[in-house]
Amino acid sequence: MTASSVLDAPARLLFLARDPACVAAQLGGAALAPGLACALRDDISTDEITPVPILTHFDEKLGRYPYTGFRAGDTLPIGVDAVRRAGINVVVAGKRYGKGSSREHSPMAEKSAGVRLVIAESFERIYRQNADNIGLYTSTDLGLVERLQRGECITVDEIVAGRDALAAAIVKAGGLLAFGQSQLRAVAPAVSGAQAGGDGPPRTLFEKIVLRHLLRTAATAGEPVQGAGVFIRADWRFIHEYYTGMAAHMLHARFGRPLQLADPGRIVVFEDHTSYVDESPNHVRAGIVPNVRAMCQAQRDFAEAYGLRQHRTLTEAQAAVDTGGNVAGISHAMMAEHYALPGQVVVGTDSHTPHSGALGCVAFGVGTTDMANAFVTGAVRLTMPASLRIDLAGAPPPGITAKDIVLHLLALPEIRAGAGVGKVFEFTGEAVAGLSIDERATLTNMTAELGGLTGIVAPDAETARFLRERRGMDAGIEPWMRSDPGAEYAATLRVDCAALSPLVAAPGDPGNGVPLSSLNVRPRIDIAYGGSCTAGKREDFDHYHAVLAWAVQRGLTLPDGVALYLQYGTTAVRDYCIAQGYDRTFAAVGARILQPSCGACANCGPGSSTDASQVTVSAINRNFPGRSGPGSVWLASPPTVMASALAGELVSFAELQARYPRPAH
Repeated sequence: MTASSVLDAPARLLFLARDPACVAAQLGGAALAPGLACALRDDISTDEITPVPILTHFDEKLGRYPYTGFRAGDTLPIGVDAVRRAGINVVVAGKRYGKGSSREHSPMAEKSAGVRLVIAESFERIYRQNADNIGLYTSTDLGLVERLQRGECITVDEIVAGRDALAAAIVKAGGLLAFGQSQLRAVAPAVSGAQAGGDGPPRTLFEKIVLRHLLRTAATAGEPVQGAGVFIRADWRFIHEYYTGMAAHMLHARFGRPLQLADPGRIVVFEDHTSYVDESPNHVRAGIVPNVRAMCQAQRDFAEAYGLRQHRTLTEAQAAVDTGGNVAGISHAMMAEHYALPGQVVVGTDSHTPHSGALGCVAFGVGTTDMANAFVTGAVRLTMPASLRIDLAGAPPPGITAKDIVLHLLALPEIRAGAGVGKVFEFTGEAVAGLSIDERATLTNMTAELGGLTGIVAPDAETARFLRERRGMDAGIEPWMRSDPGAEYAATLRVDCAALSPLVAAPGDPGNGVPLSSLNVRPRIDIAYGGSCTAGKREDFDHYHAVLAWAVQRGLTLPDGVALYLQYGTTAVRDYCIAQGYDRTFAAVGARILQPSCGACANCGPGSSTDASQVTVSAINRNFPGRSGPGSVWLASPPTVMASALAGELVSFAELQARYPRPAH
């Protein structure tokens, strides 16, 4: 092989196929002849590449585990060490490869197992950027497959052909930290705020905010255009316990100790996934609770060594004696409650970072290497995206929530075909104007599932109300904080929200949305879960309480065999619910109340299924295979989740109300 070759050994390909027998045969040593391939799996998520229990590793040990959650048919055909043993160095897959979580563990596991190149019809933005950052090659040129099968050499120049200049430079440098060390030692603002708000072409709100945060570097153009790579300054950078150990490992290995962090006062560290790890069937069964404790300690050590502000987990025992001093919760919700402001840039190591876009800021997820680089340089990498205008017209009928709207969006053919991948979703229209910030956050949060970079809503009077009432501060909304007439959009998607009815997403993918009324056969329910960053906010709990208070009036409790879990998103939500008396209603119907944490949404606590036969209805954001345990997960709105828990089968609140029209006497 030549010096510029992508591979340093003959190609050994693995087609991630729909047929488990095809996968097993390849791992057993069979090689497909040129021109032959099994039908490829689409929508392979990072949950499948590296399931949650694997994330406690943050070094070369990850190489034992790639694809251990990959599902072909009804089987998991790839076991521990299978990729290493088979000598696989090229992987081939279908559309939207690497969707879902921003976990950099996935490309790191692939690379550590010996994979050097991943070829797919299309990639999710964060996965591909993470791969670039660590030196794992990616390509959407399926013509490379037959060339590799014939033994041809593929060069790095061929791999980066067609990529933006910054991405190509990072790939050629061997990754982002090496690039940053040589190219980002001194960065400065490219334009002043006055210049950003002055003359020029019509711009979207996203473009205006980016321009105000743009950094001048030797490797990037002065004027950002769509498709170009740029670096921007973030007002806030946040990280949580599944990523900090890996970031610290990377940084100390390259730069030694102590590190010189850029603007450490603007870094926030969260412990928000592991509050209930002792009760997580997934972690207990795998025997990795000690690994989780070590992972959390690695984060605490890093935060304390560099004086970073941190929000630690709140256990049940701590909550019993908490006097209000412990401010804890899920990172995305905490950023909106305490930190993010209109016009700012917020980046976090999680795909649901767009949550804060509800406040009119640019908020997006990045991988571990991106965050590590931002820690020491202050610069965050961004490929300038196109924008979609999402016109949510009409007023939603009573009982229709933002979750129903986003499940409808996810099921649109355009979104299913990938029209939103990597784009900015700008939510506008009558329906958005009538939504609270909590409900807008459901839309922007689930931009991750829509495939977008971020979601954003222009700040308005509702934004000002939220900041005044929740945070006791003036909004600071300025005239420039809106998109200009004539701003460029890749497309406009219009939804008649007045015509919507309650929606659910069938197990396997959030895009499997259907109107609940169209299901003639209603699945039974074993578990109902209300919580997560998407559905653990104040207004979500208002919805939970409204349904359950109605049930108490009629003497209804949970049917035998149904378990209901309600998990607060933050301590502020918990305190609000207690002040409103909601906790008494929840207890009266038999719900289990859980302290703030990601919990079952990330398969990290009570509310996860323990058996493949179990059926869950959940208000969380994604239902990929294995996401919340081995059972099946239906996604639904908060009212539908509560109604289904009470009925023991999938129903809307309106349908349940029709069954019990009168209060108990």
